[in-house]
Amino acid sequence: MAATTRRPADDPRSGSGGSEPGRARGVAGTAARVHRRLVVNRSRLGHRIGYALRHPGRILPHLRRAGRDAWLRRKYPDHVSYYSAVMASDVRRSPEAAVGSANRERWLALGKMQYDYLVGHGLKSHHRMLEIGCGNLRAGRLFIAHLDPGHYHGIDISPDILLHAHRTVAEYDLRDKLPHLSLTRDLKLEFLPSDHFDVVHAHSVFSHSPIEVIDECLAHVGRVLKPEGFFDFTFDRTEGEEHQVLREDFYYRTETLVALARRHGLHARFMDDWEKLPHKQSKIRVSRSPEPRLS
Repeated sequence: MAATTRRPADDPRSGSGGSEPGRARGVAGTAARVHRRLVVNRSRLGHRIGYALRHPGRILPHLRRAGRDAWLRRKYPDHVSYYSAVMASDVRRSPEAAVGSANRERWLALGKMQYDYLVGHGLKSHHRMLEIGCGNLRAGRLFIAHLDPGHYHGIDISPDILLHAHRTVAEYDLRDKLPHLSLTRDLKLEFLPSDHFDVVHAHSVFSHSPIEVIDECLAHVGRVLKPEGFFDFTFDRTEGEEHQVLREDFYYRTETLVALARRHGLHARFMDDWEKLPHKQSKIRVSRSPEPRLS
């Protein structure tokens, strides 16, 4: 059974209360907003101008980010080196913001949401887990506490964020759980054993990855998965034109990623129950088996 989370009243995908006609209008309005969000192309000039007019206070931070990213792209032409440099810059500002959390409270809430979801999908203490893009252990701290000693392995491309992961291990007194935390330069997973992990997890990784990086991961993740294990990943979904913004944020159609997984001999399905949770990214589960079952 999937875990459930009560949706905050101001979540954009929540319905509205009140009378039956009011609820109907609220549902229709929410559906319209979700549709607009899923078809908009954020890279188009018209969208950027409209967004700037609606949010003038965000213009200067965006220009700073665009300037920084342009300079880093010139200095680091390959995406992994470039995004590692982006992370280093973000970590200096705030480790929580570097992994996509506006503040400590949101960091804690997003970590718990990921943890509750996987536990609701059968993650037990004896399972072995690989977290791709573990960051500063926003969710990893909970997975480490839940799993048997030595059963959690987190990898990341950013040495700066991994230093903060070490601090999280100490802060939450997780030393005796013996977590493995590794720096990686790619997603070939060559240093990891075959048929080893029950669950592989990547939250907000593919949302920052060009298609060739996703393809590399899907080409190799099946080797490290157990036959009945699964790999969950989130992504920024669009139902319109696929696009990217500043080479930091990438938007993909579901069918593109499902087809890519199948090309590598993996079964893939869109996780509808994740859509009920207060998170704007969507989730796909891939596996070697058509119906993976944790045991």
